[in-house]
Amino acid sequence: MIQRKKKSMSFWAAVVGGIFMLAFFIIIGRFVFIAQGKEINGHNLIQVGKNQWSDYKVINEKRGTIYSSDGRILAEDVPAYNLYAVVSPKADSYVKDKVKTASELAPILNMKESDVLAILNKKAYQVEFGSNGKMLSDVKKRQIDNLKLPGIGYMTESERYYPEQSGAAYTIGFTRPNADGSQQTGVLGIEQSLNQYLTEKDGVVRYYRSLGGVPIPDESQQITKSSPGNDVHLTLNTQIQTVLDQAMTGAYNAYKPSSMIGIVADPKTGKILALSTLPDFNPNLRNITQFNNVAISSPYEPGSVMKIFTVASAIDSGTFHGTATYKSGSYTTTGGTIHDWNYTGWGTINFDQGFELSSNVGMSVLTDQYLGPDNLGAYLKKFGFMQKTGIDIPGESSSLVNWSSKIDKLETSFGQSSAFTAMQIVQAATAIANNGTMMRPYVVDKVVNPDTHKTILTNSPTVAGRPISIQAAEQTRALMRQVVSNKNVVNGYGATGTAYDLPGYDVIGKTGTAQIAENGQYLTGKNNYVYSFLGMAPQNDPKVIVYVAVRQPHLKPTDTGEEPVVNVVKPVMSSTLEYMKVGKQAVGTGNQADYSSAVLNQFVGSPMDQAVQTLRSQGFVPIGIGTGQVDNQMPYQGERLIKGSKVILSGSGPAQLPDLTGWSLADSMKLAHVTGMKLTTKGDGFVASQKPAPGSIIKAGDTLAIELKPK
Repeated sequence: MIQRKKKSMSFWAAVVGGIFMLAFFIIIGRFVFIAQGKEINGHNLIQVGKNQWSDYKVINEKRGTIYSSDGRILAEDVPAYNLYAVVSPKADSYVKDKVKTASELAPILNMKESDVLAILNKKAYQVEFGSNGKMLSDVKKRQIDNLKLPGIGYMTESERYYPEQSGAAYTIGFTRPNADGSQQTGVLGIEQSLNQYLTEKDGVVRYYRSLGGVPIPDESQQITKSSPGNDVHLTLNTQIQTVLDQAMTGAYNAYKPSSMIGIVADPKTGKILALSTLPDFNPNLRNITQFNNVAISSPYEPGSVMKIFTVASAIDSGTFHGTATYKSGSYTTTGGTIHDWNYTGWGTINFDQGFELSSNVGMSVLTDQYLGPDNLGAYLKKFGFMQKTGIDIPGESSSLVNWSSKIDKLETSFGQSSAFTAMQIVQAATAIANNGTMMRPYVVDKVVNPDTHKTILTNSPTVAGRPISIQAAEQTRALMRQVVSNKNVVNGYGATGTAYDLPGYDVIGKTGTAQIAENGQYLTGKNNYVYSFLGMAPQNDPKVIVYVAVRQPHLKPTDTGEEPVVNVVKPVMSSTLEYMKVGKQAVGTGNQADYSSAVLNQFVGSPMDQAVQTLRSQGFVPIGIGTGQVDNQMPYQGERLIKGSKVILSGSGPAQLPDLTGWSLADSMKLAHVTGMKLTTKGDGFVASQKPAPGSIIKAGDTLAIELKPK
């Protein structure tokens, strides 16, 4: 009996032991199964664990910076701050006095106090302030920090900033945040066309953390490498651009045209040194309504500047005879009658005189009876008028050429009937200035990696064609000089461009006065024209091309139409030539004056009195504005200046306006730029009077009005 009981106990003990062994192996097998990364209910437990232990940190990089040719920043990423407030009492620091906080934040955020208080009273742990609290500047952040309000904090992001405000806005463009707010995407201009180069690559670091959120050291951290966007260097020069912008703004405010275009180019290379269109916009505000860069995208009938290329074509073909005569006034051809701008003409004159007087009939007779309309078309194609220039700004359009009838061809010879872009005109002008070699315009100099400083994209001067010979270019320039310098009168009329002359610089050029067509009919009245001037200097070896077109200005009863154009061309031409160190010719001689020069040093950060003394010893004329340390200078470091040139220095202390009597417009513009004043001008020549008076305290944003008169 006892033996049987022992056997029964052994059996059940074995059964229980077997069950335990089976359970043990099942559990161990399950752990092995899990450890191998197998799923349970569709979840990989190892991965779930890793996700719970892991955290990620985004490494934000900067979008590439855009620079001018003289090293000024045109577009860059700057810190911006998104404001939030912790309102939960459970937090260590939270908003305790909501009424006080609302009253002090409201004026800084440009919000109603009641709206701020409503946000602070929300049932939440943390609140934000909508668009008014996003992308705050460093100035506003400091204002809020000075309030020392508990519970207030920021999330830091970056914002695209354009230091030159509206300067060259259509060339540079602007950006918009992506939908997820992670990066910026270029919308217009260089920001758009070079977006792939400018866009940064943000990085990510994954690390393990404890339950308390403390990072756990781990050599096997997973890192997605970050890299900044590439920097873009443009051909634009901020000093030339500033002069162009200020001169155009002055004319725009005075004459209120429907639009304006200004282009400054280097004819030797095709580099665009400055480009401005009005109306414009401020890329910091994104207050843009017109998304086309009209200098490259809007062809128009340019008027008489086209006579340059008609005459150059005839000279090159051997069919131009300047002393040959024709009957001015009107010319009847198949399809209609062409009239001169003064309708009755000047009687019988020669073709040289016809060019100086801007005779439409002269160009029509020259094209019809000498050059030939089809030959003119072939030359216009050589000059690049039948296709886009290929400039590296997005949105370029080509011309609209009417070539179906004989009268269309003849009207094209003097700038009507067919439409071209301002950039096509400038490109063609490089052939005249550059002894027959036409250069393609461009604005992007190079793209550089900011870490390695390696150039990954570069542009260089490109020949776009050779439409005419050296001799034809030289003879055309000689005729263009007569347009500006010839004071002789033909039957009561003089050359059309004498208002653009700059003594000592041998300016050459051609005026344009183009009718505007709407609904198939030309508008009437002197306010309904495109007034323009295409100029170069000096005659024998042009260093700069300036083209300005003003559409539908509101002229005074005594104005002839050239006034708004002259007010832009002359200061831009003189300032650019001065900046380029093109020496003036002594009046009445053909010899260049001898000017010694030196490279300007960096004086920012130096004591004002020390900087003034050093500049004097170097032969310059220092103008110290303010006291203390120098915080700005014009011209900038590295520029070569003629001895005797003014150097404007601004200091950190209170500044008084100097006596500008006898100053040039270029020097006055430099002072306005350094001090932040808005310059308005009247007349030509040198400063004769100013307002505010000398000795007045300078305030940035104030208007400096000067009147210019010839010496």
